[in-house]
Amino acid sequence: MQVRIPEAQMARLHAHLEAAYPDEGAGFLLGHLQGEAFLVGGILTLENRWQGSSQRNRFRLEPQDALQAELAAARQGMDVIGVFHSHPDHPAQPSQWDLAWATWPNFAYLITSVEQGQARRTRAWRLREDRSAFEEDTLTLVNGTSRGGK
Repeated sequence: MQVRIPEAQMARLHAHLEAAYPDEGAGFLLGHLQGEAFLVGGILTLENRWQGSSQRNRFRLEPQDALQAELAAARQGMDVIGVFHSHPDHPAQPSQWDLAWATWPNFAYLITSVEQGQARRTRAWRLREDRSAFEEDTLTLVNGTSRGGK
């Protein structure tokens, strides 16, 4: 699979994750699934709702966040196609925690390594249908205009 995201949306995603540093930041990807590609048209940035001092290595999105994402996507003629979050000062690869808490097989999962407050690397992943592991997808930045998001 491939995840295609406009450069402008990636810049917004990185800005949100850098602003969340040293904690994890998160949100939803809005767009369409077309053949073997997730086409990102927008992002919905959200507050990390993890309670306590572990926000540096944990994030949580609540059911009301998923509903907000569904409504935002519908207003823009899109679907919720994935989730993104950061790994402060850690690699952009799924952790055991990410695997244990991942809910949606076949969603796009973008993970960005944010080192010392700067977004360094974003990688795309997809949860296997049996939820046993993540598989890496191709991430492609595209030029041009993109639609909305919060």
